[in-house]
Amino acid sequence: MTTTLDALINSLESIEIITDSAQVAKLSHDYHTFSPVLVPKLEGKVGDIVARPANEAEVLKVAAACAKHRVPVTVRGAGTGNYGQCVPLHGGVILDMTRMQEIPWVKPGMARVEVGVKLAALDKKAREIGWEIRMAPSTYRTATIGGFIAGGSGGIGSIQYGLLGDRGNILALRVVTVEDEPRVIELRGDDVQKVNHAWGINGIITEVEIPLAPAYPWAEVIVTFDEFMTAAKFGQALGNADGMIKKLISVFASQIPQYFHALQQYIPEGTHPVFLIIAESSLEFLPGLVQQYGGQITYQKAAQEAGKATHLGEFTWNHTTLHARSVDTTITYLQSMFPVDKSLQLVEQMYKHFGDEVMMHLEFFRVNGVVIPGALQLVRYTTEERLNEIIRYHEEQGVMIANPHTYIIEEGGRKVIDPEQLKFKEIVDPYGLMNPGKSKVLQLKI
Repeated sequence: MTTTLDALINSLESIEIITDSAQVAKLSHDYHTFSPVLVPKLEGKVGDIVARPANEAEVLKVAAACAKHRVPVTVRGAGTGNYGQCVPLHGGVILDMTRMQEIPWVKPGMARVEVGVKLAALDKKAREIGWEIRMAPSTYRTATIGGFIAGGSGGIGSIQYGLLGDRGNILALRVVTVEDEPRVIELRGDDVQKVNHAWGINGIITEVEIPLAPAYPWAEVIVTFDEFMTAAKFGQALGNADGMIKKLISVFASQIPQYFHALQQYIPEGTHPVFLIIAESSLEFLPGLVQQYGGQITYQKAAQEAGKATHLGEFTWNHTTLHARSVDTTITYLQSMFPVDKSLQLVEQMYKHFGDEVMMHLEFFRVNGVVIPGALQLVRYTTEERLNEIIRYHEEQGVMIANPHTYIIEEGGRKVIDPEQLKFKEIVDPYGLMNPGKSKVLQLKI
């Protein structure tokens, strides 16, 4: 392999290459450390070198070199994912896309960007003309648009616009193939699903075209409740209030705020808080709904101030897990999707059944036009066997679990890989070099 790598490196002399073992190891990892199951499975899995292309032409050179020398290639954004998506199982080249930060254009309703652009930077640029990105993970300050599309599914904004994979949330993707003579393929419309959320196994995304949303002045609010299910039902009611424009509805069981040090003064002990990001134009209607459910508004920050210091969004989605683990590293998490049920009976059942072992954290979002609760529950981890029992119980009761404790696509949220993605992979990655080992159905061709 050393001879092969030397030849590969020599063919890429015009491209930034990192060979320092410490740097390569660092760029071979993501936040899979959230999972005590993944840590031992991915221990010692690192790339051989890192290539950092500055443009698409350099990506084409790397793709050609990897195809010629049959070297695996694992594409990486900012490494903010949680499932070992960008951890190479078979060494090879780590393709770090973070230098590709050009924004070719932003215009009303849409934007075209290179994949290394950070979501926060794109949002700032779009706001200059009165628009904003539709959705983002809680890691939006550091996450790249390419990483979000390849590995993410939704986030802050999904209460209004659904999930990333919903028709219309990605307009186009530009993809480089890993062939003897790499090509650039532009996918538009529904064809983007051939690459969306495929963990980098079927083409190197170089540019993205996405729709934008009208930019609102967003206020941040915390509402607290004495009972968890009252908080959850308030969240559902607000989600269903179509005339109120919102970006975030996060509900936390009372055990969780102890991990939110910067916000504890606004959350009386024993209460169950709901974090909201809501358009200022809708604020007038909030007190009435809060009163209807017996809640208390304990924190409110106007849009002009919301962008400063503490950001409420950075305590939600999987940042909740990050804050909890900064205090107690034995805590891990689940990712769940509850069925449509206005009474939230299944949420209540899970909340009561597991108690303190599985601390309930709901995120409301829109699925097929209906607002439902998803959950990123905090789990007090004891053993892998017990964790699997918890997952099984949820699934037996009708809760869909996107298992964050596996790096195999079919064992996570997907269950099966889209046949169209597999067909596309045969075309763009004939030697099976892209992120090998992450799928059951793909035979390793190295």
